[in-house]
Amino acid sequence: MLLGILSDTHNELARTRVAVEVLRQAGVEALIHCGDLASTPILEICSCLPLWFVFGNHDADSASELRVAAAELHATCLGWGDVILLGGRKLGVVHGHLTLDIKRISRDSPEVLFCGHSHLAGEFTIDGLRRINPGALHRATKFTVAVFETTNSHIQWLEIPRS
Repeated sequence: MLLGILSDTHNELARTRVAVEVLRQAGVEALIHCGDLASTPILEICSCLPLWFVFGNHDADSASELRVAAAELHATCLGWGDVILLGGRKLGVVHGHLTLDIKRISRDSPEVLFCGHSHLAGEFTIDGLRRINPGALHRATKFTVAVFETTNSHIQWLEIPRS
């Protein structure tokens, strides 16, 4: 299964539309958003595919609105982070700004932890847990999203053009 991973869209509607289309063209079957959506229209854009998302620090004031919109759009709100099973893989999703959330999710032993917050695309391992950050669509040197292949855990970053 191919998963599209986004984070830190910060209400960049046009850029998020482009990013979702790039991910769709790459063949992704579902989307995971690692927080800092910053508005319900971002959920509308992303819900063209099955969607799982978490809150980021910029979502705190709109968390209740995002939950309502998620229910209406049939998206899955994971609150401040959770572990999900997709494509036969146990995947953690968290924004990454709170160590407490990362520790809570890590206790459930996900194979991979998707996180955002830093606006820096990358992959690293901490305490034996592989962490993947897709990058950001706002305030970044390069705007990026990622494609994660569940069959072999391969990750690929895709650059989104500036517009």
